[in-house]
Amino acid sequence: MNEPVSEFTLTLEQVRDYELRLHFDKPELADLIVDEPPPLGHNAGPNPARLLAAAIASCLTASFIFCARKSRLETGTLRAEVRMQIVRNENKRLRVGRVKVTIDPALAPADLEKARRCREIFEDFCTVTQSIRQGIEVEIEVKGLG
Repeated sequence: MNEPVSEFTLTLEQVRDYELRLHFDKPELADLIVDEPPPLGHNAGPNPARLLAAAIASCLTASFIFCARKSRLETGTLRAEVRMQIVRNENKRLRVGRVKVTIDPALAPADLEKARRCREIFEDFCTVTQSIRQGIEVEIEVKGLG
């Protein structure tokens, strides 16, 4: 494994039932409420799958914007949509089955040819998407239980 380039720690604190308050490691970032939809939770905030979808889409969008700016492309108001499918695996457990991200950079027709290079490379710079595609090592510790 490569040496870490950076590291951060987020903390979660139960508010009630499945509602959790997410504290970021930067004081300028507001806390975020995370919750499950009914029947488990109360929809007080996005659930983890929605946060994952948002992370994927925002990372890809930022990567495209970065490439467009480096290529001196004029974009309109860039919009992205992410569609996530939740499926059941062979053990009937819910899993993310598929994620589709559609980015609309509102490019001028004159910039379409220049933008093709960004289309070829921008995904490779998205930390979140490429990490998910490769699989991420997750280490779990439950205090007192090992």
